[in-house]
Amino acid sequence: MSAADSTLLSRYGGNLPRYTSYPTAAQFSDAVGPADSRQWLSALPASQPVSLYLHVPFCDTLCRFCGCNTAVLRNADARAAYGALLLEELHRIVAILGPQRRISHLQWGGGTPTTLPTGTMRRVMQAIRQNFIILPDAEISIEVDPRHLPAAYPALLHELGFNRASMGVQDLDPDVQEACGRIQSWEQTRDCLDALRAAGVNAINIDLIYGLPRQDTAGVARTARAVASLRPDRLAVFGYAHVPWKQKRQALIPTGQLPGPADRVAQRAAIDGVLRAEGFLPVGLDHYASPTDSMARAMATGTLHRNFQGYTVDAAAALIGIGASAISALPGGMTQNAVSSAAYARLMAQDTDSLPVVRGVALDADDRLRATIIEQVMCTLQADLAETTTRYGLPADSLDPELGRLAGMARDGLVQVTGRQIRVTEKGRPFVRHVASVFDRYLGAGSATRHASAL
Repeated sequence: MSAADSTLLSRYGGNLPRYTSYPTAAQFSDAVGPADSRQWLSALPASQPVSLYLHVPFCDTLCRFCGCNTAVLRNADARAAYGALLLEELHRIVAILGPQRRISHLQWGGGTPTTLPTGTMRRVMQAIRQNFIILPDAEISIEVDPRHLPAAYPALLHELGFNRASMGVQDLDPDVQEACGRIQSWEQTRDCLDALRAAGVNAINIDLIYGLPRQDTAGVARTARAVASLRPDRLAVFGYAHVPWKQKRQALIPTGQLPGPADRVAQRAAIDGVLRAEGFLPVGLDHYASPTDSMARAMATGTLHRNFQGYTVDAAAALIGIGASAISALPGGMTQNAVSSAAYARLMAQDTDSLPVVRGVALDADDRLRATIIEQVMCTLQADLAETTTRYGLPADSLDPELGRLAGMARDGLVQVTGRQIRVTEKGRPFVRHVASVFDRYLGAGSATRHASAL
């Protein structure tokens, strides 16, 4: 690495949000609760489609690097009981929204949703179809674990209308896998992908991670080439977020073997080079898509969006989260359910009419303005500040202080500023979160213990 590159990394180190929302979850508080959620849901126009996200916080085994809300639960009856809670929360949502709302996007995440018994998954999906109208072109997606996908599940997913599945690979090097507590062969990944596509779940997403212990640039490049040979439709390439103060399981990671910032950037560049050479198109900060995938089209047309699931083609103005820890993003504000499955169950039992919301944040006009700009930067790598301030009825010079703070990034070649238009350069793509952070009025002291490494 050159001296200039080293200086750049030292200048733009530190911890930053991933900006899957603005304000970020760090601004959530218990000042927002079930009554706010009910009010914001009731205000949703009946004519607008909504998006649903269902969270299942169970896995068959735990990966040490994982930052998700999940735990091992092997008892099938307990898993079915959780499914019954999802059904009940769905019914409460429908009672507020009214029946037959249209759904433009439906996603199951976790954890591993396929840990639910097949009968439970069938009942929840049937309830969704009975109470909502799923639009014909809706993306219906689910996360799966190639190591533990039950044999009957691929056919069931197709029967229930799923048209996309997402699976984690992270890294195929056995030494890295041993350090991370996730042993998964390339053959397991291939067989899972083949089974899903043979059953009719044709669109496949694969997740990779760099910055894990014992990784190097040659190894991540080998993994990227092996995964690219499976021809997934999308890939997410995340930098490992080491936040043991949030996830105690990460304390098991051998931190002395974690790559430093310069190595992380080199690993990211190695994966990027492989995937571009294999014909995948870069999307935003950390996604790649086949040229024929809807995400590539959304990137080209400027209709890409970003929410708590990351980059998405979902254009719904309201994302409704169901299940333990699930987050809803509504025009009025954001809410989060009780995080643990036990706390979620207690809240659901305490009040048979209330929603299990424990915290959130209400949005004001300034939040909405900045959220729009941050999403534009994260998705399209550019923003027109004059157009956005005009749209929100503000003076054109409202964001001049932020423009001033971009001057250093412009000198470093990370952004180009023309009047009140900004564009992230290719050199600046790895630093897009830094550009977005300029518009974050909440960012300040405490960021190091709230967020993960920015690179």
